[in-house]
Amino acid sequence: MMVESTHPADATSAPATAALNAGVAPINGPGARFDASAGRTIHLLVFTSLYPNAAQPGHGVFVEERLRHLVASGRITATVVAPVPWFPFRHRFFGAYATFAAVPKQETRHGIRILHPRYPVIPKLGMNVTPFLMYRAVLPLLRKLVAEPGFDLIDAHYFYPDGVVAARLGEALDKPVVISARGSDVTWIPRFRRARRRIQRAAQSAAALITVSQALKDSLVDLDVDSARITVLRNGVDLQRFAPRDRMALREKLGVQGPVWLTVSHLVELKGIHIVIEALALVPDVTLLIAGKGPQEHELRQLADRLGLAARVRFLGAIPHAQLCGYYNVADAMVLASSREGMPNVVLESIACGTPVLATAVGGVPELITTPQAGELIRERRPEALALAWNTLHARQPDRKATRQHGETLGWRPVVDAQNALYARVLSAAVRPTSGSST
Repeated sequence: MMVESTHPADATSAPATAALNAGVAPINGPGARFDASAGRTIHLLVFTSLYPNAAQPGHGVFVEERLRHLVASGRITATVVAPVPWFPFRHRFFGAYATFAAVPKQETRHGIRILHPRYPVIPKLGMNVTPFLMYRAVLPLLRKLVAEPGFDLIDAHYFYPDGVVAARLGEALDKPVVISARGSDVTWIPRFRRARRRIQRAAQSAAALITVSQALKDSLVDLDVDSARITVLRNGVDLQRFAPRDRMALREKLGVQGPVWLTVSHLVELKGIHIVIEALALVPDVTLLIAGKGPQEHELRQLADRLGLAARVRFLGAIPHAQLCGYYNVADAMVLASSREGMPNVVLESIACGTPVLATAVGGVPELITTPQAGELIRERRPEALALAWNTLHARQPDRKATRQHGETLGWRPVVDAQNALYARVLSAAVRPTSGSST
């Protein structure tokens, strides 16, 4: 599900920065006003169905990464509520639904408490009724959390249904809500009239709105959301986890020679892996590594066979996030041929490892590939355009150290500072009556 003119560092105004440096304090009492001078932390209730869990460790990693760095700043504490569809059986016969059943009711990741309440899903009616069903299922839990240990605001990720539900929860619990748009939640889902109206209402009631790219901000503005209420805070990249390594040793270990392309994604049509394979037929001597699993895998294997490329295409399966750094370092280019994107983490991670990127100019991608060292934009979503972009990149041979230097401008610190400042502004503007009012 799913990064121009607003840079995260620019989002922190001088007054907000002063308040941030002075510290923050939660608001709990009747009529209390947030006091940035009290030197206390902000307590977040993070609400999203996109969050990793023991059964789906790669699910919503981008949300967890942001939260990890916010908490590491020492200015935030958080409890995560990540609802999961209810399903009674774990047998693999039931596919994705069995995976839902295997998600624990609660767990701890990176020192952060995560709760997984269940909500019912009605097939064929899901999109229209899910917000109501999710809201009714999680409201009792949040009523308990308001009292113990308490939280200052609801931080929701992905507009539909999560942001829509969070807006209603905020109204019921008298808590400010911040909603982050991340991709198809504002570029694709609003094509459905009822969902669009609910997104617009949630945006209107939220205390603040975040998008992870300027392109997504433009999409929200197209939905008649006030531009002044939207802050662009791109995703960041962990510059320690994703960094240059001993490339030759890694290539020898993997047994690859010559130029290497890498794709890292769920294997579905919108990610364009079929286009990458077709482009491979147009360039000599390149090996393609495909990291990921998904419903299109069988079809993609057949395509590679049909084009006589089976010996040059390796399907690696799902690679744990912590192990991706080595594969980025092996590659000469990370390739992303998506039809739509938000702010793709794989682009950030690849550049941080010193590996340039070939990617379609969709979503927030052009906001990342801004220098020749970062890579090449694919101007048309066709194999021929990808092959042309590769030939241009390969002829230029960008210095991997220069690519890494560009990546070092994309770390988390300015994002975390700006996001903490946004929370402080939201809470400073809020005068809250006693929480716990009913719907």
